[in-house]
Amino acid sequence: MGKKRKHGDTTQGVAQPKKEDVALERSAKTLLGWKDKSQVSDEVEDNVDSSVFRNKEKVLVTCSRRINYRYRHLMLNVVSLLPHCKKENKVESKDTKGATLNELVELKNCSSCLFFECRKQKDLYLWMAKSPNGPSVKFLVGAVHTMEELKLPGNQLKGSRPILTFSANFEKDAHWKLLKEMLLQIFDTPKDHRKTKPFHDHVFVFSIVDDHIWFRNYQISVPHNESDKLPRGRLDKMTLIEVGPRFCLNPIKIFGGSFGGPTLYENPFYVSSNQIRSLEKRKKAGKFTKKVKAKIRRKMHEMSNPLETDEFAD
Repeated sequence: MGKKRKHGDTTQGVAQPKKEDVALERSAKTLLGWKDKSQVSDEVEDNVDSSVFRNKEKVLVTCSRRINYRYRHLMLNVVSLLPHCKKENKVESKDTKGATLNELVELKNCSSCLFFECRKQKDLYLWMAKSPNGPSVKFLVGAVHTMEELKLPGNQLKGSRPILTFSANFEKDAHWKLLKEMLLQIFDTPKDHRKTKPFHDHVFVFSIVDDHIWFRNYQISVPHNESDKLPRGRLDKMTLIEVGPRFCLNPIKIFGGSFGGPTLYENPFYVSSNQIRSLEKRKKAGKFTKKVKAKIRRKMHEMSNPLETDEFAD
């Protein structure tokens, strides 16, 4: 008599796997199922497309000591326009400012720097540098108008991303192309930055007139009777309203390093503010000397041509 089969036993007639095969299968499952976090992160990084670029630009904005109140307000306006920037205390503008600023940029984990340097409480110079390898540009800032003094009707949302527009002159020469690329990297707000809004509502305009870079900031305005989202191609419904600030950048020199290094370009049309002031003083001094010479000529004329004595003068 054979053994009775228990109820629910279905193993009869089916080939049972060997114990060695089961052990190998279980070990393979455990190896595939349990992985270190480092292995998982490495696989995820390998799966990500290497061609995708993520903008991690951070800009350090600082100024020199003894800066004028007007230029300080301009710096604060620029800070409000750049949500991806970091502010730093004032730096002493001496010969060692380059090493100090490079160290500050590294400590703040930034890749670019905007340094507002004020000289004689009259002249404002703007250093725009990529750290630590350069290049860097030195500008003379003129025609400064801050948001507070302009009181323009435009109003933009703080933290929104700008649209950068450049005039066609930037493609004319090599140094303008380099300046365009630096402006694009510094003033363009990263897309996924934590302090930015995911839309555009203002425009930065950079135009070249008389070998100067003129900056304007405009708000993109939509009429109230229109819907919030216009269909594509209906740009005629949008208008631009200036927000501010305004300023003009006169490039002086372009250096190969960060805050120094070999000179890549020097503006041949640049005239320093000290020379302009000295010429104005000479003009004023020339007016005074003309007056003195006129008085001397008058006296010499009176001495050479004396008046006849009048008997009724007493």
